[in-house]
Amino acid sequence: MAAFRYTHAVVCRIPLSLRSRGEIELDEAKKQHETYVRLLRELGLDVIELPPDEALPECVFVEDTAVVCNGTALITRPGAPHRTKEVETIRVVLKKELDLPIIEMSDSKAKLDGGDVLFTGREFFVGISQWTNEAGARAVAAAFPEYPCTPIKVPDPKHLKTYITVGGPDLLCVGAGKEAQEVLKRMEREATFSYQTLTLPEDDAANVLYLNGTLVHRSIDEIPHSFKVFSEKIDYPRRSVNISQLAKASCGLTSSCILVRRSRHIRNL
Repeated sequence: MAAFRYTHAVVCRIPLSLRSRGEIELDEAKKQHETYVRLLRELGLDVIELPPDEALPECVFVEDTAVVCNGTALITRPGAPHRTKEVETIRVVLKKELDLPIIEMSDSKAKLDGGDVLFTGREFFVGISQWTNEAGARAVAAAFPEYPCTPIKVPDPKHLKTYITVGGPDLLCVGAGKEAQEVLKRMEREATFSYQTLTLPEDDAANVLYLNGTLVHRSIDEIPHSFKVFSEKIDYPRRSVNISQLAKASCGLTSSCILVRRSRHIRNL
């Protein structure tokens, strides 16, 4: 996987209305999100923080609203119709503040959540789930024709990146559970390239962020057995962060940011 550095991240602060999504302890969730954002900054990212929208309980999970690759943004169409306004907000930020070229999905029947889109640095895998359909996968393929793009069926009610994410150069992190391993086998059969895999005892540990040479994974309190595996197997920089509250309503670490590689000057919000 070619080495590159992310320069920016888009995040959204937590609205009070997030209480309506699962048994989330809001004060603790806010503290965890602040720590998460601070970590992104420590890893060299210019973080754009959007204000919370109380009408949009899930607005903190910005990943679902766009797929950004090589400085171009594909605006998604989340399978949950009530998230349309979130998409409109992110479109404005990516276009006007980050000055990214924007691609819209032309097929009116296409559904696509960013949590179902896994980019390995070499190719795309798109999870076919209750939120993302085949037409959505075709939209990813059309937006980024320079990369192979393969649809992968994932068990409902989860996103692809709940089961598998990129943990390093040509390295996939995957849970040890039956469903996660079945998804991995499908990917390995269809993949254009070969990858190493790191199998983790807790499925919740599989959702990681690899950015700017550092692996970010969940805390030892959340994933004690997998934390040990990371410690033993990963020989490059690692950071851990507790997202136990946010994870009650999301894939995990990837859900709360959109990562952007950008070299041009960015206007401040």
